[in-house]
Amino acid sequence: MNRFAFELSSYTLKTFSGFSNANIKISGKQNIPDGSIIFTANHFTRIETIFLPFHIHNITKKEVWSLAAAELFDVQILQGFLNNLGAVSTKDPQRDELILKTLLSGDVQWIIFPEGMMVKNKKLIKKDQFAVTDEGTVKRPHTGAAIVALRCEFYRERLRRMKDLNESEFDRLVNVFEIENIDQVLNQETHIVPVNITYYPASPKENILSRIAQIVMKNPSKRVMDELMTEGSMLFSNVDINIRFGEPINIKGYLNDPYIESMLTTKRKIELDGDTNAKQKLKLFSIEIMENYMSAVYAMTTLNYDHVLACILKHFPYRKDGIDIYEFKCKVYFAISWLVSDKTCCLSDVFFKNQIHLLTDDRFKRFADFFAIAENTNVIKIKDGKIFKDQTKFITKLNFHTIRIENPILVMANEVEPVREVEEFLKKVAQKSNDEIKNLVKDIILEKIDRDFYKDYNDNYIDGESKEKNIGKPLFLKHKIEQAGILLIHGYMAAPEEMKAFAHYLHEKSFTVYVPRLKGHGTAPEDLAKTKFEQWVESVEEAFIVLRHSCKKIIVGGFSTGAGLALELSTRVDDIKAVFAAAPPMRLQDLGSYFVPAIDTWNAMIKTIHLDAIAKEFIENHPENPHINYVRNPIAGIRQLEKLMDHLEPKLKTINKPVLVVQSRKDPVVDPQGTLKLFERLGSDIKEYYIFDYERHGILIGEGVKRVYKSIENFIRQWV
Repeated sequence: MNRFAFELSSYTLKTFSGFSNANIKISGKQNIPDGSIIFTANHFTRIETIFLPFHIHNITKKEVWSLAAAELFDVQILQGFLNNLGAVSTKDPQRDELILKTLLSGDVQWIIFPEGMMVKNKKLIKKDQFAVTDEGTVKRPHTGAAIVALRCEFYRERLRRMKDLNESEFDRLVNVFEIENIDQVLNQETHIVPVNITYYPASPKENILSRIAQIVMKNPSKRVMDELMTEGSMLFSNVDINIRFGEPINIKGYLNDPYIESMLTTKRKIELDGDTNAKQKLKLFSIEIMENYMSAVYAMTTLNYDHVLACILKHFPYRKDGIDIYEFKCKVYFAISWLVSDKTCCLSDVFFKNQIHLLTDDRFKRFADFFAIAENTNVIKIKDGKIFKDQTKFITKLNFHTIRIENPILVMANEVEPVREVEEFLKKVAQKSNDEIKNLVKDIILEKIDRDFYKDYNDNYIDGESKEKNIGKPLFLKHKIEQAGILLIHGYMAAPEEMKAFAHYLHEKSFTVYVPRLKGHGTAPEDLAKTKFEQWVESVEEAFIVLRHSCKKIIVGGFSTGAGLALELSTRVDDIKAVFAAAPPMRLQDLGSYFVPAIDTWNAMIKTIHLDAIAKEFIENHPENPHINYVRNPIAGIRQLEKLMDHLEPKLKTINKPVLVVQSRKDPVVDPQGTLKLFERLGSDIKEYYIFDYERHGILIGEGVKRVYKSIENFIRQWV
């Protein structure tokens, strides 16, 4: 293959990749050494034969050739393209000679798929060994990559020895391998670099390729549709493709064998492949190397939602009356939290974001999408909030070439098997009782809340400005004989201390009370400036789940921004008995807030030209409670508050729970007319509006608060 053709093919692929919606992330580039490299990669789709060489070439700037299934070369339109790309048929009679010559020089790097075929079912483990099943035939993964690497390093070392011991044998080997730069050959080593490719989501979907096939081909086979739907979705859907390069396996060390050493040193002409003893030893070494690179390849599987959900579903004990959906969600949440904290396996980037949405509204459709696939393929049925699974779907053998369409859930579960410690962990999680898993989830959330607070406080602490830790620390007041759990949410630029007096009042009235810390609060203004309102929402959700796992009935309420967050939560979560909102902001009366969009835009523009010093990031704040609130108000924070209210406003009409709104008639921050408009837009059949004649915004602190407390308590008692 000529270099011009390779570069032309690479250019074509680069252009083509612009039409693909796949999101490709590459990790472990630093693991690719110089020298003679064979990349051993897992094989799930045909497109890996195309895009993997392209991306390796972009990293190493060397030509990358690969072995490809012989059947691909039977398709005339593909044959020329594959040849130009550096693909060599697995049935090419010159295959081994070509690999050895090009590998020895180090000018060309090779990709070899050790499974020897696409592993569509992702079933790689049989009796605790790597094994591939192809239409009923079970076979071990190929050792070809290891044998080629051993031969390459053997002849490199043989050349190095013969250069001093036997010039004629040295010259013969140089001619046999057509070596042009002997110094380059002798100064390199041979390595095998394991590569893992993981897709998410990996379920087949209708796409432009499958639709064209149905039009052009009157009756396309299931196999054709499986491949077009699977591989087309990789190209044209928003699929995440993680490519990970593992640590290289050094081959030179395997030559430290007495018999191999004697062959390296002998002056006579030898043929490695013709020596029976040498072949046996190389075969043993190649099996060991194969086990090493197979283990390395699959240990790098990038675990994602599909893996965790499918594996837990597979191992969930059978229940005649079905599996509670919320219990299933708790097990998934706990499993992901543990995997993130364990730090021993490769995880999808999204796992490092807050996962609390899994236990509230599933707003990213992690469960909804998975359940839809499982239902459509008859793995489960969902009825009355319960999952009824067909366990036979996890043990019944299916057609190898159509399993990705017929049972993608099993394919997802199979991919976890080689990561044995993870599968064993997920199996144990699946078998935990409902009460145990809920307690574990509550404990892990409480630990996370504490850990997040102390980290944020220490990272952002400003001497002389940050308050004492007890001001910002979340407050959890448990009651042994509780009537209900009350979630109290503090306001913007404040902290849990703002709700402390009211929390103790309610606790004395036999309520369990939890006061969370909103992200960015209780630390320093700089922390709030880099916080998004979605993170406030997550703070509220974490506190809600703690209460859900502590109390049978929950009331949610808050002050100011906390009131808005309480209302926002009630638009998405069902098991809330009622909501109260004290001074909820619909429109800010503070004149400075009207300039926030302009100031925010100005700051962004200034920063792009590196004039941060003149960007107005904070405005002075004169709080009613300076021992609690920040004295500097970040412009970015006010912008997030406005975004929260913009997000909430159209959802107010969807609230169908009893709501109490409490407001001060002379509030200097929140316009009472705006609060009244918010009240009128509530969709609740039962809603009450109380107004107090105070001249302050903070009506839950200070003189006369008992009147406000009592009115809210009376409202709460109606619903518990």
